[in-house]
Amino acid sequence: MKVLTVGSFYLGRGRCRFRVWAPLAKRVELHLLSPEDRLVALCKADNGYHEVVAEGVRPGARYLFRLDGGKERPDPASRFQSEGVHGPSGVVDLTFPWQDSAWRGLPLEEYVIYELHTGTFTRQGTFRAIVPHLERLKKLGITAIELMPVAQFPGTRNWGYDGVYPFAVQNSYGGPRELQALVNACHTGGLAVVMDVVYNHLGPEGNYTRDYGHYFTTRYTAPWGEALNFDGPFSDEVRNFFIENAVYWVTEFHVDALRLDAIHAIIDKSPLPFVEELATEVHRVARRLNRRVQVIAETHLNDAWLLRSKTAGGSGLDAQWNDDFHHSLHAILTGEREGYYLDFGKASHLAKALQNGYVYTGEYAPFWKRRRGVPSKDIPSARFVVFSQNHDHIGNRMLGERLCQLVDFESTKLAASATLLSPCVPLLFMGEEYGETAPFLYFVSHFAPDLINAVRKGRKEEFESFAWAGEPPDPQSEGTYLQSKLNPRLRSRGRHGTLNAFYRELLRLRKTIPTLSVLDKKRLKVAVSNTSETILIHRWHGQGRVVMAMNFGKHSVTIEIPADSNGWQKCLDSADRKWAGPGSDCPETLPQGTRIKLKLRPRSVVLYLNQVP
Repeated sequence: MKVLTVGSFYLGRGRCRFRVWAPLAKRVELHLLSPEDRLVALCKADNGYHEVVAEGVRPGARYLFRLDGGKERPDPASRFQSEGVHGPSGVVDLTFPWQDSAWRGLPLEEYVIYELHTGTFTRQGTFRAIVPHLERLKKLGITAIELMPVAQFPGTRNWGYDGVYPFAVQNSYGGPRELQALVNACHTGGLAVVMDVVYNHLGPEGNYTRDYGHYFTTRYTAPWGEALNFDGPFSDEVRNFFIENAVYWVTEFHVDALRLDAIHAIIDKSPLPFVEELATEVHRVARRLNRRVQVIAETHLNDAWLLRSKTAGGSGLDAQWNDDFHHSLHAILTGEREGYYLDFGKASHLAKALQNGYVYTGEYAPFWKRRRGVPSKDIPSARFVVFSQNHDHIGNRMLGERLCQLVDFESTKLAASATLLSPCVPLLFMGEEYGETAPFLYFVSHFAPDLINAVRKGRKEEFESFAWAGEPPDPQSEGTYLQSKLNPRLRSRGRHGTLNAFYRELLRLRKTIPTLSVLDKKRLKVAVSNTSETILIHRWHGQGRVVMAMNFGKHSVTIEIPADSNGWQKCLDSADRKWAGPGSDCPETLPQGTRIKLKLRPRSVVLYLNQVP
């Protein structure tokens, strides 16, 4: 198993090892601020590292590193920043009374992911406050929660992508011990945990790594500022820093999967790409721990190489978020064609996403003004994570509207059905299951006035390719953050309660019908009509078959489906009055015949099952 080499490591009995990569410093001293103020010199080691084992140091001790007798900085691999990004680092004893020894993780095919933001998921905004909700999520049909990034960021309000201490668990969320307790509660309750991690940049405030070493490069630029140095001189130790961070979440916090944020923004021209090396190391650690650990990428490159096995010449990642599915579904339901939705809007786009994975597999994409993607037909459908909503595509709207606020109730149910009954791994965004009405806005709590103004300006510029009128909410305002907190009392009210029950039924069907739970692209056929805006899906497994008909149009349509045997039973119809629909015209059973006609209500879905004993 890879041994972590950077940061502070409490050894017990008042002894603590400190190790930092600081090739730019000739001399590094440990400045202990508590329990007593003193300096301890670190010894130089190979490759720019400095290290020491200090006596009289216990958990809770605060420290800084003094570089060449001058500036003092927090530890880049700090385990805890109790006083925020500009304060001293803290020594932490990560020993925890784990109760998950029998937990081995879940196969990817069984993942139903619930993405949440710790700060806005509950009124308290802490890890501890999430625990009482786990049983409810499990009953809904969720099998994994995904935490948006928890690495220490400035202030108390942030999406998490401005983190500057990758190893330090956000203090305002409860710190490392409360995160361990949350993961332990998930595992003992049968839920996996996905951790969103950011390896494409570090945030702009409290980022002191450049004082230590060559973490950044001027050879490239990243969308958020300086690019991290993954392939230039001294890059070996930069790569080691972030790979150790990935291993840290797996070993010290027992997480089951890592979601790698925006890897298309990682520029790396080395023969062994950083993301491939990271996935290899994480999988090696998982095998030695006898656990399943998944590595999931976020990328818009439509590059199937990422998902192919190492033996097939790929990078060996386990899955990726499939934005093409989201964009196809969103565009056909909302009619929006601005920004990246320009490339979507036909039923055939969504049909291709369901059948193959990527929509753009080498075709010209108008928004990108170039050809985009490669074929993904050979990639198993379980390697694609699909969603009708997530933090990005809600929060990066100017007013943070959720899908249920952009479309009618029937369209909301149709979107849920297309996602949760797909042959891919589904992801829900917190509150989606009951039609949460609170927006999910972009918020920060920076301290530097120039940075605050730059963020405000950047948000306005970001929306220029969309035809959205008005002014974006102030990301620095606490009110913007508070608006984004969930309203849990909605879950049982009126149509919110109906939608919640509908989601629960979709996930029950997905789990209990083998034809739906087995994610097999080879036993899937998708037929589509752009004219009528209908998609017809056939899936089969063993002696079971299902047919799912979806009408994305605004008018009722009649379609023909094959029903070449008896025994077809309707098991879901979103138009039924029990789901607050207008009433269904589809029969409970299908007669035997070769050309059965079904009348589908606008924006509806019907599912028939034929299960031979």
